[in-house]
Amino acid sequence: MSETTTVDIAATLAGTHPYDALPPEDREALARETDLQEVPEGAIIYAIGAPQTHLYLVLEGRIDISDAGGEILSILGPRNSFGERGLMKDGAAVVTATAGEPSRLLRIPAAAFHDLIAKHPRVMRFFDRTRPARTRRQDITTIALADLMTRDPLTCTPQTPLIEAARKMREIHVSCIIAAEEGAVRGILTTGDITSRAVAEGLPGTTPVSQVMTPDPVTLPPGALVADVLHTMVERGITHMPVVEAGKLVGILTQTDLTRFQATSSAALIQEIASAPDSAALARIVGRIPELLVQLVAAQNPHQVVTRLITDIGDATTRRLLALAEARLGPPPVPYLWLACGSQGRQEQTGVSDQDNCLILDDAATPPDDAYFSELAKFVSDGLNEAGYFYCPGDMMATAIRWRQPLRVWRQYFAKWIAVPNPEAQMLASVMFDLRPIGGHFGLFTDLQEETLEAASKNSIFVAHMISNSLKHQPPLGLFRGFATVRSGERKNTIDLKHNGVVPVVDLGRIYALKGRLTEVNTRARLVSAAETGAVSSSGGRDLLDAYDMIAQTRLEHQAELIKRGEKPDNFMTPGDLSDFERSHLRDAFVVIKTMQNAAASGRGYLS
Repeated sequence: MSETTTVDIAATLAGTHPYDALPPEDREALARETDLQEVPEGAIIYAIGAPQTHLYLVLEGRIDISDAGGEILSILGPRNSFGERGLMKDGAAVVTATAGEPSRLLRIPAAAFHDLIAKHPRVMRFFDRTRPARTRRQDITTIALADLMTRDPLTCTPQTPLIEAARKMREIHVSCIIAAEEGAVRGILTTGDITSRAVAEGLPGTTPVSQVMTPDPVTLPPGALVADVLHTMVERGITHMPVVEAGKLVGILTQTDLTRFQATSSAALIQEIASAPDSAALARIVGRIPELLVQLVAAQNPHQVVTRLITDIGDATTRRLLALAEARLGPPPVPYLWLACGSQGRQEQTGVSDQDNCLILDDAATPPDDAYFSELAKFVSDGLNEAGYFYCPGDMMATAIRWRQPLRVWRQYFAKWIAVPNPEAQMLASVMFDLRPIGGHFGLFTDLQEETLEAASKNSIFVAHMISNSLKHQPPLGLFRGFATVRSGERKNTIDLKHNGVVPVVDLGRIYALKGRLTEVNTRARLVSAAETGAVSSSGGRDLLDAYDMIAQTRLEHQAELIKRGEKPDNFMTPGDLSDFERSHLRDAFVVIKTMQNAAASGRGYLS
């Protein structure tokens, strides 16, 4: 092989991105610090876990990038750089690089690399695989309650005399007081309650608060969004929202606190949904979701905020249909709970969603009672389909009697799936572990969720089968830094951002939740909690979270662009529509997913 001079190195850098963006004098200086390495076929440039001492640029030959299990993740040719992931983390290699054939490499020392990215933002953006922070107009609806709530709200006991509670409210000029015992919310008393339930009824001032208050009021956690408060207030006709964490009162947010802010259009849609007279009216309202999606994406909201707001609309639509069904059919013969799974259950609905739902009935239900719930399920499911939440192709809906059963039967379902994890059980468990209550008696689910998570996490055979099932959806990685696109049909030359991008992370998040007994259902919340609790390594969790954010955001931006063009939103994107920069980063996100899948398969995915 011929000698490569400093001038040759500078010329090579000048013709290779991102070094071509450097000022000539900086590029010449970098060339002087860069040297040539010639490696024979089979030589290991660096191994996973070893100190990452250089950034490399391929001049000639082929470099194979593999994970800890030896699986090749990428094949790199000339003009490809590698080694930056280890340099930008903790200085240790996160993959193994091997020469697939005799190769010539340029080596940039770690110190020179760090100096390069510190001085040149464009180079930093190229090598930084995390999603860049977005600057956007601050919107009150996307702020967490923890940032706005009034902490240490006024409280009393349920036994407190009414006149004493009223005097406390007057003293500090508030419109409500929380009845609590040992920090747990038992009820809420407002000035409206005092007027209509006490004064108007002539009750004496010695009457205990418990006789006038609203018992067991709806609450939200501090991590909920202001949008959640607005939606709940509009739908339920309330004006005060206690904020509860781990069963303890931590704050309150009232309608008065929000009057100086304007609600987002999602709240306006939910207000219309709450009073819609029939399914046709609901369909017209829900039909405006694509417009909302475009607005939310244009405002540069993070994907988790966009999908949460869109799912809120689906939840409100479901609850309105349940109310309309009860108005038509009469009161239910026994308590019930309507639950969503799939993307609605995980609060991840986008511009295109089907429906996945079920019913849990009180154990007092008798066979004749099913006639009522069969009609209720059909009414709600038909209404959702009319509104655009099309029927589940796999019939995972409450209209199927199998998914409309008493609580005791649901316990039997989960116990059987865990004990005998055959392929059907794995598939059903994957869907049903994403259940989230939507309307009805929420208490029917709490114990079931806790019992199931405990039993599942203790059964190593079940967890192993679930891990195997979770690997069926693979990221669309092709060799030579390319993508594995759809090969035929109307989707030819596209990648499926849902089934090959988002779903693999959803499956991993579910596995982490099972292993760590995490009650979160939302994928992003599962990943955050898994990293915090040690269900997945902190570094792997951060990488996977960044990869998920990038893919989920790309998916939403793709759907918004289709809507703006007057087309129906879908999940199929042509890689050629992206810039080289975007393609490089998207592929790196898929590599992270593949690496974490391999780690889970080998049992390393849970090591912290």
